[in-house]
Amino acid sequence: MYNSDFAKCWSRLTKDYKLHMDHELAPSLTEAQLAVLEVLEDHEKMKPSDLIPFLATTPAAVTMLLDRMEKNGLIRRDRDDQDRRIVWVSLSDKGRMETERGITIRNEFMNSVLSNISMHNQQLLVYLLGKMTTPKTKEHALSTS
Repeated sequence: MYNSDFAKCWSRLTKDYKLHMDHELAPSLTEAQLAVLEVLEDHEKMKPSDLIPFLATTPAAVTMLLDRMEKNGLIRRDRDDQDRRIVWVSLSDKGRMETERGITIRNEFMNSVLSNISMHNQQLLVYLLGKMTTPKTKEHALSTS
């Protein structure tokens, strides 16, 4: 098994990725904020509680993150017209621009890393990583058998 080699490569790659993203996104955006912006881009508007499964974090952390994002003009919070208890979160125009910038920064990093291997091996890598990240539920195992 190549557990140790894989762990070293994975650790180095994730460290390089984090350093690149932190440096390039600063000062107007963080990686966590980019994750929120991308989810909102896909879903148009959401309740803050609906963001939690996408971010794998606590409700308190989501609230703090959204507070900073609203303060920086990346998102809007609007009360529901029918039920004032419901708050909808959506992208602002600045948030849309920052989403595009963040995705471009990430794509540039991925392109630079992946350019070291052939197109065939890139496809193979994506396939293998996909197999590693597939949920390991009983229902999933039965459906793929």
